[in-house]
Amino acid sequence: MTETPIFDEMWGNDGQLRAPYARFQTWLDSEDPKRLRAKQREADDLFRLSGITFNVYGRSEAEERLIPFDIIPRIISATEWQRLSRGIEQRVRAINAFLFDIYNGQEIIKAGRIPRAMIAQNEAFLPHMLGLRPPGGVYTHIVGIDLVRTGPDQFYVLEDNARTPSGVSYMLENRETMLQMFPELFSRNAVQPVQTYPMDLLHSLAACAPESTRSQPTVAVLTPGIYNSAYFEHAFLADQMGVELVEGHDLQVVDGRVAMRTTAGYKPIDVLYRRVDDDFLDPLNFNPDSQLGVPGIMDVYRAGGITIANAPGTGIADDKAIYSYMPEIVEFYTGERPLLENVPTWRCSEPQALAYVLEHLDQLVVKEVHGSGGYGMLIGPAASRKELAAFRAKLKARPANYIAQPTLCLSTVPIFARSGLAPRHVDLRPFVLVSPAGIKITPGGLTRVALKKGSLVVNSSQGGGTKDTWVLED
Repeated sequence: MTETPIFDEMWGNDGQLRAPYARFQTWLDSEDPKRLRAKQREADDLFRLSGITFNVYGRSEAEERLIPFDIIPRIISATEWQRLSRGIEQRVRAINAFLFDIYNGQEIIKAGRIPRAMIAQNEAFLPHMLGLRPPGGVYTHIVGIDLVRTGPDQFYVLEDNARTPSGVSYMLENRETMLQMFPELFSRNAVQPVQTYPMDLLHSLAACAPESTRSQPTVAVLTPGIYNSAYFEHAFLADQMGVELVEGHDLQVVDGRVAMRTTAGYKPIDVLYRRVDDDFLDPLNFNPDSQLGVPGIMDVYRAGGITIANAPGTGIADDKAIYSYMPEIVEFYTGERPLLENVPTWRCSEPQALAYVLEHLDQLVVKEVHGSGGYGMLIGPAASRKELAAFRAKLKARPANYIAQPTLCLSTVPIFARSGLAPRHVDLRPFVLVSPAGIKITPGGLTRVALKKGSLVVNSSQGGGTKDTWVLED
């Protein structure tokens, strides 16, 4: 069997420099490798001084790590980005329409396009949202769509992040670091800016305030606290937007409104950008043991007294089994064929699909339907016999908990390794803001890179790093 060639975004399949990288390569040829090594060390120091870290779980205590940053940018042409943007916008519109439908008329189920059990028996489905229309009709105020590339014109959506997508702070810090260290590069390359994201986020959230809001909306960011893996991002975004960062114990329901404690007493909040999972959001309505949420917030929400972003119950759109229906979902709600392709997916809940997956396990990638961060997954071609055997047992015990996909030949982008430039696999998470005024997509997004040679796992929790992502103006 002929091996599929790996597409390198800088050098193509034929070793010829691709046009988006032309100016960058001219600059690179003129640079002293010793200076670049010093700049890479400087970047690491900047990240350390800024406190750009994340927590890794799975040990007795969470371990705080520095996120590796690579100084070689990933460069996307304006034409490529225009095509991606159209596909991303179409998909996000469809996801919002899908969420409205499953919590209201459920027309897609009645039409037989999605099995009723796929919704009703889904642990991410939230009955509390039935019949509820969020302010402005927006469910997913902030969305991250994970994309991978396999060729010059071949992009796939790997997964949708409609619940609490993270990583935007790293996108912003990556750009700030590159601007600080290599200002000359930005004078040679017309790169679309990303620095307006915090204000775009603030304006987008404010536009989703409840109809009863009579003055400038008060926005706050709800964090689980300093031990959360994305706490740096929560604090960063609150600071950049100029709004309060609050924890559950800072909030309470006062006169039918959710209010935050201040030195002048309790101040009502109109929009709460929550980074707390549904189950912990309200101990009166969900997990009674939660210390992270606000007792009674769902009652205020149902009464139209606050906007929660993203809306409770949006996690069902992150479900990887639901993901497998996205082509049908896009077509059902937009009347159009999907502009971005899904990765072919086997739903292990289906006996025929399970049989295929068990037989070809060493060739496939298997993921938990509610998994994230690279945890709980199997990359068949890289797995040992022992790992394959253990995963077979998991699949047989709980088949509905898993989906499987072919092992894609992900594109590579050079990193600055000790030996010089070396190709490594990447993905891309563009960030999308949704409000009644429309959809805004930040040009580029977060490029995550697998720093280990040959590795396909780009998650920072699994040893991956990040890059600045450039979308050219022309």
